[in-house]
Amino acid sequence: MTISFEMSLDGVFDPMEPWFDPDDPGVQRASDELVFGADAVLLGREAYEFFREYWPAQTDDRGFAAHYNALPKFVASTTLTGPLDWNATLIEGDVVDAVRGLRERYASIVSHGYGRLAAELVAAGLVDEVHVGIHPFLVGAARVRLTTPQLVGLRLLDVQTSESGIIAARYAPETAPGR
Repeated sequence: MTISFEMSLDGVFDPMEPWFDPDDPGVQRASDELVFGADAVLLGREAYEFFREYWPAQTDDRGFAAHYNALPKFVASTTLTGPLDWNATLIEGDVVDAVRGLRERYASIVSHGYGRLAAELVAAGLVDEVHVGIHPFLVGAARVRLTTPQLVGLRLLDVQTSESGIIAARYAPETAPGR
């Protein structure tokens, strides 16, 4: 399972405007590698509601939107009720147990964002990689910063930089399964 998110240099990832540029070649390269290799998507409620409004109407020459829209999506929420649209299934019951089951069914699951769901999955040892796009902006007045219930050591797997200064870093938690 891979968690992926974008953030400014000072750790802000919400709101993303105006510093996030989805058309940046570095962002597209990292997104393509991640999403075209995915078998399923795991989202929290907020990410699901945001992406569900955006992605179904998107098209592109790379086939990214078509691929992303076709992927099965699983949504962790205590407030939504099913059935869901956009090829999505609501996770009912314990999220950690459900994700363990999903990991048995899907070779590559990607989850976008770093909120309560991601922190819970990291704490449970279910995350193999963390991908972060670090954008060269200092936003200030941060509303959301990364949180985790415990210290998690990360090992750098790869780093790429784009011409625009975006750093795409891949990490593995030191306690990831099979590591």
